[in-house]
Amino acid sequence: MTLTVKSVGRVTLVSSLVAAAAGMAIFAAAPASGAADTLAAAAQQSGRYFGTAVAANKLGDGTYVNILNREFDMVTAENEMKMDALEPNQNQFSYGTADRIVNQAIGQGKRVRGHALAWHMQQPGWMQNMGGTQLRNAMLNHITQVATYYRGKIYAWDVVNEAFADGNSGGRRDSNLQRTGNDWIEAAFRAARSADPNAKLCYNDYNTDNWSHAKTQGVYNMVRDFKSRGVPIDCVGFQAHFNSGNPVPSNYHTTLQNFADLGVDVQITELDIEGSGSSQAQQFQGVTQACLAVARCTGITVWGIRDSDSWRASGTPLLFDGSGNKKQAYNSVLSALNSGTGTTSPSTPTSPTTPSNPGGGGCTATYSEGEKWNDRFNGNVTVSGSNNWIVTVTVSSPQRIIATWNTSASWDSANVMTARPNGNGNSFGFTIMHGGNWNWPSISCRTA
Repeated sequence: MTLTVKSVGRVTLVSSLVAAAAGMAIFAAAPASGAADTLAAAAQQSGRYFGTAVAANKLGDGTYVNILNREFDMVTAENEMKMDALEPNQNQFSYGTADRIVNQAIGQGKRVRGHALAWHMQQPGWMQNMGGTQLRNAMLNHITQVATYYRGKIYAWDVVNEAFADGNSGGRRDSNLQRTGNDWIEAAFRAARSADPNAKLCYNDYNTDNWSHAKTQGVYNMVRDFKSRGVPIDCVGFQAHFNSGNPVPSNYHTTLQNFADLGVDVQITELDIEGSGSSQAQQFQGVTQACLAVARCTGITVWGIRDSDSWRASGTPLLFDGSGNKKQAYNSVLSALNSGTGTTSPSTPTSPTTPSNPGGGGCTATYSEGEKWNDRFNGNVTVSGSNNWIVTVTVSSPQRIIATWNTSASWDSANVMTARPNGNGNSFGFTIMHGGNWNWPSISCRTA
């Protein structure tokens, strides 16, 4: 992302936001007594980070820096580590401005995401005029020199940024880098691993949030291929720029989980959501909970601190207003981070109670276990026999359902949830905070 080059004209996501953001129904309980009171501290409770994009020219702004130091534990340079900034002339590297951000972050005990080593945009003029082998070698030299310079200081690199095309092809973007050969992304990752072997290596893109979209599938197939052949890739970044025409998709959790199942970390790297009030707050909370529900979602970065700092400032898309005040969206994110973690020690689940699904209801609901953490676990339900089903899920105290996906959910009580189809098929899932009770929920199905 940049403040100057990106446009707001994203491809519209067709999925609608159901119940709450990201297809998830959320209990927005107030943080418990003793809960963390900053975003970073709350995220750290579950081993995650909460970061922000930083512009070097704002590091003299006291309000900006105070919020940065207090709330965030991961920093991404907004533009200062891109190709045109670091190598304005071929083989003449300029690190001073980027170093201001890196050194400020490290001095405050924060980690740094490096953004970005190779991109078809914000290339220096000398590189834009190259092609073929000459361009390939220049790209690889840039990656090697920059990653070597920052070796040991970077938590994760966005090695390649936005290499896939929008639209329905699922293929690569036509760019000068792509025209150097279809293996250019693989070559970039291998060069980055050689230069900075201990950093995580990520692919980063936008409009990859909806699992059903061709672009998402194209990136997924590339990552799957890389993992199968031993190409060094450790993580996938989801930019997550949302607005009314491009809302959080109802299958967002599915997307994150499916990528994580390939054996890579997933990270929300450039989050901003245009809007205001409770609607914006719900969407931010839903995205946060989607990350919390996926064990390999290791952190969230918002793309800026105050609304006035955003590349989409008119859409007021961030967690702090222009004066640095916490917005309703901030409170919803903090609540989600606090309620999505626990203090129980890891343990082995007790023998579960078999879910009940008495026959005769016109449909059958089958429960299966999902991922488990020390404080919560996921459950999955598959329905057969009808496309017009109503599934009742009953948990036992002190359990509580904190999130759902791929269903329209309502609650008859704190312990009883009713799930209905929402257009995303006949399988859905949920996350249960178990409170020490590992028993499976009771499941029953009937037709509407």
